[in-house]
Amino acid sequence: MKKLMILAALAAVSIGQPASAQKAPNPSVAVAHKDLDLRTEAGAKALDRRIWRAVVQVCGTASDIDLAGKNDVRQCRRDTRLVASAKADLVVANASRDQLIQVSSIRN
Repeated sequence: MKKLMILAALAAVSIGQPASAQKAPNPSVAVAHKDLDLRTEAGAKALDRRIWRAVVQVCGTASDIDLAGKNDVRQCRRDTRLVASAKADLVVANASRDQLIQVSSIRN
């Protein structure tokens, strides 16, 4: 009888666990760039700085004594920045499409 009550208690705990074990959705931050001229190097650098600040914000920080947490934050920042930078490269490339192409004759 005691074993049956223990098994029933374990089953009740394991049934309730998946609902509480669900993770919150990944945090995200929108990076505004409409005010930047992405066709210039200064505009692209400003976008890169904004992306870095957003990466730091969504990945958070860890205590200096939490080595595993520090490593998780570093990995999160690395991975998040790679994805965000790839998206930024597309935005910068599309901004460059607005530039006119200068065509000059090669004849003298």
